[in-house]
Amino acid sequence: MDRPVPDHRGPELPPLVFETVAGLQKIFQTTSGEIVLFPSSGTGGWESSLVNTLNPGDRVLAFNIGQFSHLYAECARGLGITVDEIDLPWGSGVPADLVQERLRADSQHTYAAVLVVHNETSTGVASDVRVVRKAIDAARHPALLLVDTVSSLASIDFRFDEWKVDVALTGSQKGLMLPPGLAVLCVGPRALARSAQVRSPRYFFDWRPVLTEMRRGYFSSTPATLMLFGLREAVRMLAEEGLDKVFARHARLAEGVRRAVRAWGLQMVCKNPREYSNTLTAIAVPDGIDADKVLQMAEQRLHLSLGAGLGRLKGKAFRIGHLGALNELEVLATLAGVEMALHLAGIRVPLAAGVSACEHFFMEEVATLAPR
Repeated sequence: MDRPVPDHRGPELPPLVFETVAGLQKIFQTTSGEIVLFPSSGTGGWESSLVNTLNPGDRVLAFNIGQFSHLYAECARGLGITVDEIDLPWGSGVPADLVQERLRADSQHTYAAVLVVHNETSTGVASDVRVVRKAIDAARHPALLLVDTVSSLASIDFRFDEWKVDVALTGSQKGLMLPPGLAVLCVGPRALARSAQVRSPRYFFDWRPVLTEMRRGYFSSTPATLMLFGLREAVRMLAEEGLDKVFARHARLAEGVRRAVRAWGLQMVCKNPREYSNTLTAIAVPDGIDADKVLQMAEQRLHLSLGAGLGRLKGKAFRIGHLGALNELEVLATLAGVEMALHLAGIRVPLAAGVSACEHFFMEEVATLAPR
């Protein structure tokens, strides 16, 4: 990315765009979906997914399982969409049986879309998009499936074509290993057809002119030019490692963190082990302790950045991210810092217990790979 800015109307751009798009399609695991790039955050991806597929007044089904699933629903409300937001306990994923029940009861097919956050960043819960799609199909409902993959893409297995997702969106700053600044969407055939019919006011986030130009290797407005070079390198790095190995690495690092949390005697916000996120872990602090003090101690005394509790979890939990360009040594160092921050905040976990539990787990795999 550290290079002179090229002319975004010049001959250097099409090869850059075409290679990057092809790599992103492999990461989304799609041959039918088209890639759309906006100079924006993931919030812009939310808005684009909504204004291109829904009219004001359309009805959608959403599930409040955490801060970002709630904000996705709020984004839809702000655009004049009618949102049936099912409030569920934070710490669980989207229940497929409830999806099927609500859609089966909608005999007039008034729901135009179902909104799902694949990996809820605030709680460390990964919903099963595959079974959500099965529930929609079982209800024989035509609703579009719109999925936020901001903290899951390129880290947790996500299959756009196989799970019949209509729109998936992400940002550049998580599994794609870049700074914030790019919204990345994958748009399926049904969503593309729908975008030609809707009447929603849209201009910047209208994906139709963007797609028209991207098929030529250019953009309808000024792109985040240097970010494109970083994105191309990111998709190359992911291809070199191999998606299966990327997913396995994230699963391994995440389990190491979870072993540490158990060794500390603390509880994870996610209740169902089948829904544990492999990109971040949200950890509840004991009653009477302010989780923000853990963050304060980590930042001020150790120069360690941890995630704050968001929304309902403010002051009740903190978060450890473990995604992107990350390895075992970095995880172990982070856990050592968390142990120190917990002690400084008055939570007397046994020092070295979490690091030891994680290290023992990592060594189990090392032992299987050692030469005999």
